[in-house]
Amino acid sequence: MRTLSQLSPAPIWIYFGEICRIPRLSKNEGKIRKYLLDFASLHKLESKEDQAGNILIIRKASPGMENRKTVVLQSHMDMVGEKNADHPHNWHTDPIIPYITDGYVAAKGTTLGADDGIGIATQLAILVNPAVRAGKIECLFTVDEESGMTGAMNLQPGFFEGRTYINLDSEDEGILYIGCAGGIDTVGDMPYRRVPVRKGSCGFKISLTGLRGGHSGDEIHKGFGNSVKIMNSILDELTKKFGIQLSSF
Repeated sequence: MRTLSQLSPAPIWIYFGEICRIPRLSKNEGKIRKYLLDFASLHKLESKEDQAGNILIIRKASPGMENRKTVVLQSHMDMVGEKNADHPHNWHTDPIIPYITDGYVAAKGTTLGADDGIGIATQLAILVNPAVRAGKIECLFTVDEESGMTGAMNLQPGFFEGRTYINLDSEDEGILYIGCAGGIDTVGDMPYRRVPVRKGSCGFKISLTGLRGGHSGDEIHKGFGNSVKIMNSILDELTKKFGIQLSSF
């Protein structure tokens, strides 16, 4: 069976294999953060960390290219952790086990974490590759992308200097996107008053199932049903027609 180190370009896949051994769920990026800082120290690269936990590793410009523009390469440290129901995986201690099947890299019983482990691995390979001749390269590694983008949202002015910014969290190899899918969180408070259940009432449980999941950015244009919006429409109509009382939602 082929291993990751036999894939090309080998340095990227070797680093990705190392990253797979590091637990790194959202809001629990301490171990991958230490790995990155140790990497910078080992290769004598400048590094720094901000209050949000984001990491910046800097590679000086190649000789003769000091006047080239600084380029920022960005990925995120965290990953989505899902596993098969029968797979005994501890996300805080256990490594991901990658393997190659039918031309793809997959993981045994869990999500692979290529989002965005492969982006991190690409940055590390570039940072130490002497064949890459370029101006200064700043590699930015943000935290908590998958559950709120709080790392990116809490970046402070001056943490990096580059004005050319390349995000390494895309879906398709060999394609460059000008722009990105955004995200926003809304926190709302709605006052309500509890009242007794009307006499003669009977209870019903309404379940909405069978909808398709999808990426809120990449697949937003496909018109998939949103269970929250659909359920609210149902409850609104029932309230107008029958004056229902809502017990739980």
